[in-house]
Amino acid sequence: MSADDLLARAERRFGVRFPQDYRDFLAAEGSMSRFVPPAGDFLVIDPVEDLVPVNEAGEIQDRFPGGVVIGGDGGRELLTFDFRQEPPALVLLDVSAPDWSSALPQASSLSELLARFPVDGWDFGA
Repeated sequence: MSADDLLARAERRFGVRFPQDYRDFLAAEGSMSRFVPPAGDFLVIDPVEDLVPVNEAGEIQDRFPGGVVIGGDGGRELLTFDFRQEPPALVLLDVSAPDWSSALPQASSLSELLARFPVDGWDFGA
């Protein structure tokens, strides 16, 4: 199955349309998993073939209706599109969080996150 087919499958499964900058990232890069200096944080953006399995394994739709995990920090934090709003913003959710109340806003788009991440890293609201 092609990356476009897998993305379309994920969109049907979750009832969403991913933002164009995310679609462009997947087409150009495919995924990301690396330490990002000088911020000193680790950033993961999952490959398209992991979208459905990761979200189903974590029961994301049950705990976070309207959320779709696309990556994280390589540990406990899940980088998640919040499709409860349009356009969908990106938030961090702890893997054990029960609901949206613990969401930590990160960026209004993937482009914004990628632009600021090397300097600022993750925003834990501290």
